[in-house]
Amino acid sequence: QVQLVESGGGLVQAGGSLRLSCAASGRTASSDIMGWFRQAPGKEREFVAAITWSPGNTRYAYSVKGRFTISRDNAKTTVYLQMNSLKPEDTAVYYCAAGRGSWYSGYDYWGQGTQVTVSS
Repeated sequence: QVQLVESGGGLVQAGGSLRLSCAASGRTASSDIMGWFRQAPGKEREFVAAITWSPGNTRYAYSVKGRFTISRDNAKTTVYLQMNSLKPEDTAVYYCAAGRGSWYSGYDYWGQGTQVTVSS
């Protein structure tokens, strides 16, 4: 089992920044990819970004590329999502997930989510 705890969400004005954190514990070695997903009201959950624990390769959704940066601290088994130039359409519950072998699907473990609200 892998436990994931997100933090760092909140309310921010358009153009502002937030940094989300995801602390992983338990059998973290069972996963090699950490992803961030989001779900807005009335919409399906969508992929945002992902990173491998080693060597730190990354993938981004087109909608966030150039604005969001995913990173990891292997020693702390923590993954971060730095979100800059936020837009109202970024408003959603953001989830951290742990998976293996695939960037966009097949994630086995999920956090409880953290709310991000961007006001116009």
